[in-house]
This record gives sequence, structure tokens and C-alpha cells, in this order.
Amino acid sequence: MNIVEVTTVAHRKEFIGFPKKLYKDDPFWVSPLDKVAEAVFDPAGNIAFRHGVATRWILTDAGGKTIGRVAAFIDEIRSKANRQPTGGLGFFEVVESEEAAFMLFDTARKWLTDRGMKAMDGPINFGENDNFWGLLVEGFTHPGFGMPYHKRYYRKYFEDYGFRTYFEQYSYHKDISSVEVFPDRFMKIAEWISKRPGYTFRHFEYRHRDKFVADMVEIYNTTWSVFKEDFTPLDPDMLRNTLKEARAFIDEDLIWYAYHNDKPVAVFVIFPDLNQIIRHFSGRLTPWNMIRFAWYRMTHEMTRMRALVAGVTPAYQNSGIESAIFLQLFHVFRRKRYYKELELSWVGDFNPKMIGMYEALGAQRAKTHMTFRYMIDDKLPFKMYKDELAENLAARQAKQSG
Repeated sequence: MNIVEVTTVAHRKEFIGFPKKLYKDDPFWVSPLDKVAEAVFDPAGNIAFRHGVATRWILTDAGGKTIGRVAAFIDEIRSKANRQPTGGLGFFEVVESEEAAFMLFDTARKWLTDRGMKAMDGPINFGENDNFWGLLVEGFTHPGFGMPYHKRYYRKYFEDYGFRTYFEQYSYHKDISSVEVFPDRFMKIAEWISKRPGYTFRHFEYRHRDKFVADMVEIYNTTWSVFKEDFTPLDPDMLRNTLKEARAFIDEDLIWYAYHNDKPVAVFVIFPDLNQIIRHFSGRLTPWNMIRFAWYRMTHEMTRMRALVAGVTPAYQNSGIESAIFLQLFHVFRRKRYYKELELSWVGDFNPKMIGMYEALGAQRAKTHMTFRYMIDDKLPFKMYKDELAENLAARQAKQSG
């Protein structure tokens, strides 16, 4: 077997094309758009390169046939937010061979070790965690757009190599085709909260995107800064770029904000499931496929949705404001009957409040992804993310009380 660093156009095509061969007989796998996957490794398009580096490899057999691929990357901001310098491994795909899998792991580990990393997380993305993040271990059915789909044998390779579970990621599915979309009790609470003085609700409008980007950044940064001491704020440029790329298929009625006295306090972002369209394209967005795209969208090929982001600022958590947002979505679902299923993804095992809300909605856990960590320096302690959060919270509380 031979490891080849991706440096040429031919290498790039092989890196992108290998999964299409690997999954060609799997009825559930959907090829990501080639341009989306390739953009992760484009310094001109991926803002993660402003504070990081990445490389990738393909693995070939003795006859020169590609049998695997992997990427490794270092995001300096994310690395410093950990208790030790931590890099990432991602875009892992391999034939059913432990030897081949371990050779890919070894390659990524050595590259990270040579650059001072003490731990390796994977499989993750070189960028935000709403795409290409986590290893699918349960729920091998249709993947939502951006959610990874994998071979069942991958988990054993990760665990046998020495990766340990850093956190689990759960996706919940909700059938919204029935008359009673949400439980009666949930709806009554939502109606009561939505009528409280000072509360208003607005859906996203692309023409006012600068305001909504600023509001989302404020909500996100206020909400998620409590999870890590060295929190990385949401980059407005990244968000604007995401909205620009998604403009062709987003539904403005599916993105809702809650305000209290005109201050943004909560947001819930849902996208139609683009995978239902791009599954026809084999990753290629040709001019003809762009015409087909317009037709599929007009004829409501997208009947599923995926919830991407949910955030409630700490002062308004446990207030039930999330249910009031779902009341707004309920009216959208009743009006747009072509939507049949909602995937609520993903929520980490470290976020029991959000898990509780999903279950209160009557959603069922349908998929589990896992983010693993490998301690390159095995003398350093390993802790799950939820344990790190608990320790950080305890330290913060002790500091405030002292």
C-alpha cells in the first residue's frame, strides 16, 4: 500500500471520487456536491485557513487502485480552546481493511505530531460543525444534508486504533404530516409564552440579512460562550458566506428569531433537506443539473427538513421560549403541507436541555454520530467533553463565589 499526498488535479479528483465508488451499491448514501467538499480544502474559500492548515492523502494498493482517503488539519483557535494542542482528522473513507484504516490513521497522527499536536479529534470538519462532523454509528438511513453517512465497520477501526468517545451526537426525527404535529400540552405552553408582553417573533428575510446575521451572532456568542473558557465566537463573514451559498434552497419561513423588548434572545434555523435533490446529481452541479435543481425545487422534491442551529441566551433558558418558536413553525408546517419530516440534528450528549426539548416535541432519536478523540500524548488525561464542561462550570462558580 502507498500513501499519496493530494497535490495534483488528478489527486483531487480521486480524493473526491473515491466515496462514489465505495458506496455505489448503498441506497442511502448521497454524494456531497463535489464543489462543497473541495471548498473545504480551498484557502480562498474556507476561512479556517486564516488560522489553520490542512492537508489530505489518498491510499492506493499495490496495483495503484485507491482504497482509502483521509485529511488532517489544525485550526489554531479550536486547538487552543482545548486543554492540550488538538488537531483534527476527517474525510476518512476506506475499504474493509483494518491495515488500510490504520495506515490512514497513522499518516494523520504523524502529520499532527510533527506540528506539535497532543491529541487528535475525528472524524471532524476543517470548519464549522454543521457539516462533515462525526461518525455515524446508529441509524443507517437517509442522511440529512451535511450529516455524514459511513460504513458500519468504521466504528471498530476507530475504537481498535485507540480513539475514545469524546461526545455523542443525536439526531431526532419528527413526523409532521399528521394533524397534531406537536403534543397538546406543548402547544398550550407555546401559545401562553408567545402572548407574554414584550415578546415578538420574526422569520428570516434575505433582504435584511445583515440585521439577522448580527442577531444570530449575538445569540450564538452569548449562548455558547458558557460552554468553554476559550470560546471561539461565530464569525459573521462565515455566516454570510453560508447564507450566500444556501440562498438557492433556503426557505425564509423556516428560520425564526425570538425577541424580548427588541433584543434577540433565541434563534432556530431549519433548512430544507437538499440531499433529496442532489441525490440525483452524483455530486456534479452541471448546467443541466442546475436546471433540474430548479424543477425539483418547484415541484417540492424536498419534503424533509433539517434543523441546523438552535440557541437561547442563558437569561431566557428554561423560559419556554423554544416552544413559542415552534408554534411559529407549526403554522408554517400547516401552510406548507409538502413538508413531511423534520430532522432535529445534531444535539450533543452534553446538552440535556435541548435533548429534553426535542423529546417534549414528541421526536424520536433516530441517528447517533460520535466524535472521537485520540490522545497522541498518552501521558495526558482523557476526559469526555461533558466532563470538561462540568469541571469548567464548577471552576467558574468557585471563582465567582470566592
